[in-house]
This record gives sequence, structure tokens and C-alpha cells, in this order.
Amino acid sequence: MESLAFDYTRQDAAGTSCTAQAWAQVPDPVSPAQAQALKAQAAELLRARGAVLVAHYYVDGHLQDLALETGGCVADSLEMARFGRDHAAQTLAVAGVRFMGETAKILSPEKTVLMPTLEATCSLDLGCPADDFAAFCDAHPDRKVVVYANTSAAVKARADWMVTSSCALEIVGHLKAQGHKILWAPDRHLGRYIQEQTGADMLMWQGDCIVHNEFKGIELQLLKEQYPQALVLVHPESPRAVVELADVVGSTSALIKAVVEGQAQDYIVATDNGILHRMRQLAPGKNLIEAPTAGNGATCKSCAHCPWMAMNGLRNLISCLESGSPSITVDEPVRQRAQACITRMLDFTAQLKTRAALQSGMGAA
Repeated sequence: MESLAFDYTRQDAAGTSCTAQAWAQVPDPVSPAQAQALKAQAAELLRARGAVLVAHYYVDGHLQDLALETGGCVADSLEMARFGRDHAAQTLAVAGVRFMGETAKILSPEKTVLMPTLEATCSLDLGCPADDFAAFCDAHPDRKVVVYANTSAAVKARADWMVTSSCALEIVGHLKAQGHKILWAPDRHLGRYIQEQTGADMLMWQGDCIVHNEFKGIELQLLKEQYPQALVLVHPESPRAVVELADVVGSTSALIKAVVEGQAQDYIVATDNGILHRMRQLAPGKNLIEAPTAGNGATCKSCAHCPWMAMNGLRNLISCLESGSPSITVDEPVRQRAQACITRMLDFTAQLKTRAALQSGMGAA
């Protein structure tokens, strides 16, 4: 595995930081025959260790396939959290970025949580240091603290609520209805979108996702003109100019659902291009078009794929299953405080599901 430097503070990456010329330790590509053999080896190790693989939609397609083939889970961060908590396996192998492994450990402290690498992080997490965030909260004690899942355990420990993109609107709307003002962190684009949709009084931390922040409204408009019948699917971590061009704005799960259930033939997708693997599997007849970023050779920092998600591969998954390392640890006082805000979210979303099921049943009757 080749190791190349990553410099998050560099303003102009000059085309050198897409995952083909990775910022971090990105596994070498594997041939179809190699992938088959490595998947078989990983599946046997999962079985021998009594482990289950939980993978995000943005990681390598071989890992997504392995998770589904071995009884694991491929999902957004909300469902990953639920699945890891509720599954009987005492070892969780999490293919994603570090905050996802931390969330699994926070909810299941008795379980071993392994990751292919602990260096796979997130620009939103990096851009919200716990000490600075605590000072920000201390300066605004009258606000409910709501943090996005893409944050460290220490930041979650300072929060009243954790949210994901699939439940943030409902939770912030609920808090607004109760008369609360919100302190929001860390993604400014998602925060702005929620503020505009709910009308809540929200004070924003100024972070952004290194992938979604690259999508360009003017380039997306030009692409729409090439595909006038296409539906535009946008993740709300994207800039306003991109969101305003969307037909569907939503979480990764919502965007996949839009492709599967949509009647259109063409879909322009503005989120991490790792999601296209699962979209193609679930909607094989649809034409999926990547939304434009600054582009290779320009000032592209990710070229629509998270370099940290790209650090997950079959070989380092096998290595962690063989050695039982690296594993996630979270200090107990931090874990207990963080667990409260995550459990609050999970309980709230479970109630939403129950209400929706009851209303659906009443409508059917």
C-alpha cells in the first residue's frame, strides 16, 4: 500500500489529491480474480471471528458486496448505527470512517469494533475540534446543541442531540416546535438547508464536507441542459446553488430510493460517487450521471469521492480481522455522555417509524 501525504489545509490541490493520486493510504486496485479470492478469505475470517461487516454506501464496491453476501449491512450512517447496536455479533467490522466506528462502540461498549484503518477520518470531524467546540457551546448556553453524525465522540459528548441527514429535519423541526434555539455543528451547508426548511433559529459552526463542497451550481446547470429529462439528486451537504437545482434533496438512503422508485431514465447524482455502485445494483436499467465538481486537473480536492472512504479495502479488512486490530476505543465518561445524544436520536426516529406505520395501516383500512 502506497502512502502519500495529505494536506487538508492546502487551498489549491492542483489536481493531485483525487483518490487516483491519493492523499492518504489508498489500497491498490484488485483484479476481479483477486477480489473473488480476497472476499472468500475475508468471509471465512468474519465467520471464524463471529463478526459482522457494516459498510457505508461510499466505500469500495467489493466491501459493500461482501457485507451483503455475509449477512452484514450496507447503509447510511443512521442505519449503520442501528444495525451494529441490534445485531447479535460481538465483533463489528466497520468499513467507513472513524466516527462511524466510534458511534458503533458508543452504542455497543461490550462489543469489539474493528476497522480496516483508524486513519480514515472526515473533513467535518477534523474541522470541529472538541475543545474549540466546547468553548463555542459555553458561549451560547441558551441553545440546544445539535451535532451531525460526522463528528468525534468528544464533540457528541457535548451535544444534546445527534442527527444524520435522514432525520435532521424532523428533529430540528421538533425542537423548534418546543421553542428551542439551536446551536448547530459542523456542516454549514446542511445547517443552512435545515434552517431554511424549518425556520429554526440556528447558530452555525462553519464546517463543510470536502466532497460535497466541490459541487458547482453553474456546472450542474450546464449538465442539466445536456440531460433535460434527468432528475437531479443532491445531498444537503452541498452548496445552496447546487441544492436549488435539485429535484430530490436527501440522505444517501433517500437518493437511492429516488433512483429505484423514480420513473425517469436519467439521474444526475450530486453526492460521493461511491453510492453509484449500490444504485446500479438496485436500478440496473437507469442512467446515472455524476454531478460536476471542479474536475480533475483543476482545483479538485476529492473529485467526488472521499479519500478517507477510499482507504477501506479488502486487504486491510483481512488484516484487521486476522490481527484483531486496529480496534476502536472510547473513554467511558465520554462514551456515556455521547451515548445519550445518539440514543435520543434513535428513540425519536423509532417513534417516527411507528407513527408512520400506524398511519399507513389506518390509510389501508
